[in-house]
Amino acid sequence: MTLAEAMPAKNGAYRNYTKVAEFYPLSLQSFSRSEQMFRQELGRLGTIGGPVLDIGSGTGRTVLAIAETLPEVEIIAVEPSTTMRAVLMHRVMQDRDLRQRVTIYSDPIHAVPLPEKLSVIVAYGVLGHFDQEERQLLWRRLIPKLEAGAPMFVELLPIGKSVDFEQKLVEGEQIGRRSYEAVYSGKAERGDLMRIKARWRISGGGGPPCVIENTNFWHTFTLEELAQETGLKLQRLTPESGILFP
Repeated sequence: MTLAEAMPAKNGAYRNYTKVAEFYPLSLQSFSRSEQMFRQELGRLGTIGGPVLDIGSGTGRTVLAIAETLPEVEIIAVEPSTTMRAVLMHRVMQDRDLRQRVTIYSDPIHAVPLPEKLSVIVAYGVLGHFDQEERQLLWRRLIPKLEAGAPMFVELLPIGKSVDFEQKLVEGEQIGRRSYEAVYSGKAERGDLMRIKARWRISGGGGPPCVIENTNFWHTFTLEELAQETGLKLQRLTPESGILFP
């Protein structure tokens, strides 16, 4: 299979988490510092009026952080992945307050109806699924909707350029009688594109070990390059996350 055949359609559709959505909370542990700083900086905003747009909400990590830190704000959550969105919907349905404040869209971000103004935009762990042309279309639509001085919170993979790598992200995490470990590897493709494979091994509990693999594609760029292409200023929070603002 060629790269062109393996890659899904454009419009940010390089996201395929069907096989590994159940492990997503385990893999996010390595980004705990990023979430801590995100909550801290959100808390400094005080009271805001307009909605918060969360692009690529996944299983709800950022939605919960926004809801808990800004208890009155409306949240527009965008998550095209059915498996990830199922977990997000479950979390929202368990909380009466969230059911009133969170609107969930399954459409790609370019097709989501948006209000005239947004108080905050959040794009954590998603922007690398868009190529530069797609990102420019995104900025032309979103940046004019930001209220004066409103921030955009962004998080990338800590990989600034396309390289080959292999890294153990989760090692021996125990849940009940079963142990989970994950190795992530990257393969440089053409230009800024990387093919990223997650390989999960589950063992213990008297059952046979099993291995689940999943592949995604990611465009590599730095936070500084992101600031340059948006025309916004950057305040770095962690090696992989920051705030863009006018």
